Amino acid sequence: MKMKAYVLRTFYVLVSTAIVFSSCQKNDLPGTDDPTSNTIAVAATSTAGTTNSAAPTDSVYLLQSCGRGGSRGVIAQSALPASVSSYLTTNYPGATFSKAVAIKNSSSTVTGYVVVVYYNDNPVGLQFDNGGTFVKVLEQREKSDLNGSGHHRGGRFEHRDGGYRDTITLTALPSSITGYFAANYPGDTLIKAFKNRDSSIVVLSRNSGAFATVFTALGTFVKRTQLNTRTGNCQSIELSALPSVAANYLATTYPNYVFEKAFSITQASVIKGYVVFIDANNTKYAVEFDASGNFVQAKTVH
Repeated sequence: MKMKAYVLRTFYVLVSTAIVFSSCQKNDLPGTDDPTSNTIAVAATSTAGTTNSAAPTDSVYLLQSCGRGGSRGVIAQSALPASVSSYLTTNYPGATFSKAVAIKNSSSTVTGYVVVVYYNDNPVGLQFDNGGTFVKVLEQREKSDLNGSGHHRGGRFEHRDGGYRDTITLTALPSSITGYFAANYPGDTLIKAFKNRDSSIVVLSRNSGAFATVFTALGTFVKRTQLNTRTGNCQSIELSALPSVAANYLATTYPNYVFEKAFSITQASVIKGYVVFIDANNTKYAVEFDASGNFVQAKTVH
């Protein structure tokens, strides 16, 4: 199951190492059939954040609402508010900075920022307000999907159709992974496993809390993250069991995200909070909410 959010007015950013900007005008983006969209085109190539010239080139577009008469321009990383840099360091440790963009309204007043980084060699577009407070993770699309549902079979974001083709059956996990759990976390109950685009594997488990453990494609341990901060009994739940406030937050903050798993945290049969494990543009996050569905924190898992 997945949650989608649609943007009526969009501009598109091609993740790149070279960049060209213009003001937000109609028909700025080649290949877009919608003549009423206010758009801004950024075109070049990328090698997924690596310096290897032989690496395959990925071209994706980031969707972000565009105000009429607005404009955008590249700025140096040092020109970003300190809170943006702090957010990136905390939530995307080790990420490679790619581009920063200042968003301006028709009066040339800065209203926000867009930052593109590579995290685990995967592009991530983040929007912040003019004070540097995080707003949302920008949805990515391939060019052929700009005017459609945002995915197609065989494409970079094919798993948005709810087919869960990134899921690995627990019995198919490499023996090095199951052996690691047996030796280091024998009390864990394995819940679900996923294979990422870089072939790394994430395993969700439960043991006095919910955990995500990351391994390389060969089954070598990378890291382990506890998903919940509230203590209590973790039980698997469906997306429909979340408070509407939490569901709305996910749809707004992670447009077109893919729901992977959710847990309720209870004490003495009283719900104390929720944790939702999602995929947004091939980056996996654990988003925590309180008992009422209010946002608590998000952890970038891989």
